[in-house]
Amino acid sequence: MTINIGFIGPGIMGGPMALNLMKGGHKLWVYARRPEATQTLVKAGATACASPADVAKHADVIFLIVSDTPDVESVIFAENGVATGARKGSVVVDMSTISPTATKVFAEKLAKQGVDMLDAPVSGGEGGAISGTLSIMVGGKAPVFERVKPLFELMGKNIVLVGGNGSGQVAKAC
Repeated sequence: MTINIGFIGPGIMGGPMALNLMKGGHKLWVYARRPEATQTLVKAGATACASPADVAKHADVIFLIVSDTPDVESVIFAENGVATGARKGSVVVDMSTISPTATKVFAEKLAKQGVDMLDAPVSGGEGGAISGTLSIMVGGKAPVFERVKPLFELMGKNIVLVGGNGSGQVAKAC
């Protein structure tokens, strides 16, 4: 089954992860602060978007992997952020490594608009991102994890739900 996927942050880790999602047969909408960062994905068939909100409008599952907590907050909640375009029932999956406390707050804010969130930081480096063998530590609700797990399996091999929102970040920190 083809899933409409959004991907924000196609850098050294995110680019190969997004390509693996496309190789799995899914449609991809992508955004990067530097548009040239999306070119490899666009050449592979992804659609470039003008903002995170634009990505979210098209996607059932929105992945992001950016540099730090303020960047995650901005991508999700700033003007033209994911939260302004996300539909009720969609899922935001943050694969960045950020604050567990902030992650819980972000998940609560998204839940108020009917959007689920998983925190899913990764380990395994660029090689793991390219080969689809990342370790993924996931925090969030079990039914949401099960819904997204087939997508995680395109990017990683060691995928574990470790608890509620924020738990993935705690596991990564450990």
